Amino acid sequence: MEELATAVRRGLAARADPEAAPGMQRYMKSAMPFRGVAKPGREQLVRELVAARPVPSPAEFGAAVRELWDGAAYREERYVALTLCGHRRWAPPQDPSWVPLYRHWIVDGAWWDFTDEIASRRIGALLRADPAALTPVLRAWAVDDDRWLRRTAVIAQLGSGAGTDLRLLRHAIEANLADPDFFLRKGIGWALRQHARVDPAWVRGFVASHPDLSALSRKEALKHLG
Repeated sequence: MEELATAVRRGLAARADPEAAPGMQRYMKSAMPFRGVAKPGREQLVRELVAARPVPSPAEFGAAVRELWDGAAYREERYVALTLCGHRRWAPPQDPSWVPLYRHWIVDGAWWDFTDEIASRRIGALLRADPAALTPVLRAWAVDDDRWLRRTAVIAQLGSGAGTDLRLLRHAIEANLADPDFFLRKGIGWALRQHARVDPAWVRGFVASHPDLSALSRKEALKHLG
């Protein structure tokens, strides 16, 4: 699978836009440079690479995405690794054994673009599939020293709808109410706003019973509730 990583890097280089790259890097406040390949171009590259190759074994797949992430010279390589992990035909079935890899990516990536994708699309899906295994993980992450793991615990249930574990959501939010970090406060508001789509009464009650909720979190939580 080393060849796949090489092919990804060649494909990104072929699609590179040197004029767009600096602006993308500034917008993301990234120390790692960009090639200048926007999401549509990255998705097209993934479609071409997947169509031209047989489905890899889980071990081969894991080696490929690890190489893309850990050996990345440009941020888009990491974006492609994340996209591959969500590919229905290519990615192996996800189970709790993937948590250490995603934890590494959250902590190492240390920014909202990586964290939000992993939290909402990968960790959230694992939680819904195996709550017994993932709930203790997220309860621990909610109080971890790393703010991105804490944000993950807060927003992991964005896609859970009526199946949201309210005890877990409450724990994750209450553990971070006093933190002044913008991304945590924004994440708390986002999580509450999303849950308000299915249970507005619970969200109103939560906000009313937590006067220590930050103004930003409160504003986001009640954004569509009038």
